[in-house]
Amino acid sequence: MSFPSELARQYIDGEWLTGNGAWDIIDINPYNGEKLCSVTVATAAEVDLAYRAAERAQRKWATAGSHERRAVLENAVRIVGERGAEIVELIIDELGGTRPRAEYEVRAAQEFLCEAAGQAMRPTAGLLPSVADGKENRVYRLPVGVVGVISAFNFPFLVTMKTVAPALALGNAAVVKPHQNAPVAGGGLVARIFEDAGLPAGVLNVVVTDSAEIGDAFIEHPVPKVISFTGSDRVGRHVAAVAAGLFKRTILELSGNSALVVLEDADLDHAVRAAVYSRFLFQGQVGMAANRILVDRSVEKEFTERFTAAVSALTAGDPRDPETRIGPVISAFQAEALTALVDGAIEAGATALVRGRTRGNLVEPTVLTGLPEGSPLLVEEIFGPVALLLPFDGEDEALHIVNDSPYGLSGAVHTADAERGVRFARRVTGGMFHVNGPTVQDDPAVAFGGEKSSGMGRLNGEAAVEAFTTRKWISVQHGRTVFPF
Repeated sequence: MSFPSELARQYIDGEWLTGNGAWDIIDINPYNGEKLCSVTVATAAEVDLAYRAAERAQRKWATAGSHERRAVLENAVRIVGERGAEIVELIIDELGGTRPRAEYEVRAAQEFLCEAAGQAMRPTAGLLPSVADGKENRVYRLPVGVVGVISAFNFPFLVTMKTVAPALALGNAAVVKPHQNAPVAGGGLVARIFEDAGLPAGVLNVVVTDSAEIGDAFIEHPVPKVISFTGSDRVGRHVAAVAAGLFKRTILELSGNSALVVLEDADLDHAVRAAVYSRFLFQGQVGMAANRILVDRSVEKEFTERFTAAVSALTAGDPRDPETRIGPVISAFQAEALTALVDGAIEAGATALVRGRTRGNLVEPTVLTGLPEGSPLLVEEIFGPVALLLPFDGEDEALHIVNDSPYGLSGAVHTADAERGVRFARRVTGGMFHVNGPTVQDDPAVAFGGEKSSGMGRLNGEAAVEAFTTRKWISVQHGRTVFPF
């Protein structure tokens, strides 16, 4: 399939436009360095045009009715299904995602669209009793208006869809700023799907740009009432600070330093498979990825042998090859930074049980153990295929290690006793924790988000309803009110 470069444009008020900025974003295939397309960036004036178009279109969209909104979402589900194979190829080209990982993203996006179609039909009003005689309390759920969406590069199609779809289903309009490493998968592709699904012009807009061009204009603009951001905690703090000063609601899905814990009674073969998947999915460029793999010292030797053998067997190479499990990281900068990180850890005393090579943007898997106390690797997010093996003695020590992190996004524990796992999970400070599964999980119906520096707010299911609607109380007095004076 030829790369759909016609989608590498601004999409404002139903029109595909060339940006008016002074420079271009160059979209590069991270595996072979091929130029896929270039996008002239949008200016702050075009951000204003997009938000104003969304503001106008949202009023009519909100009154269109649940059935009309559901029909558009259902059309989008159908379109993604029909074009799934093409979308997979696009993700492989633009992101260097392996074929299984790209196929997973497309399936997940369909599931989130299906959930959003159902959300369009949720009740939007309720009655509550009153302490006053003859008074009726009506509580309405109304769309917030316009949502600004800043997407990430690692799962751009899914991350944009899981935010935009429920926002639209609930009567909002949206303006999306995709990551500059994924302007098509996270931006133009989503716009084209909804355009073909019958979404009215202006309800969804895409501006491909960068803060170097527009500063904080995307956040500061007076139209959006909610800013949804997915990315690093460093940038997330800035987004939160700017938005808070303007009384905007924020949904922040930020960095992670997840741990997968293997207790002494775990099924080791299953735990090894979960750990490999949790750490190396999409080359470890996932916020939920298991940076730290904690193993009870009584099974450390056996687990380590099996884990390192499984990691060594992972094939790194061309993401188009169905057998490839490790493709390229997103950029040469990231590849160089990861290599320096591993070299520094080894110089500081860590032992490399598996030491992968770096070939261009291909960073082969590495497994480190014996990290000295205080190593920055133990607390920071490693956005790449580097696993840390950490032994522990007993649950209390494991719990201390898990919680000894500025992040609290995801995690997992493996044990033969599921209820023991639940008790452990409840003691972890974090937004999500899984028993006998991987750390990387998402479900359209279940609240998704983190604690501490991993974010604020939640998405998915009822949490998305909370994120993208506001409550309005209207009381009706039947009969005369008795006033105290």
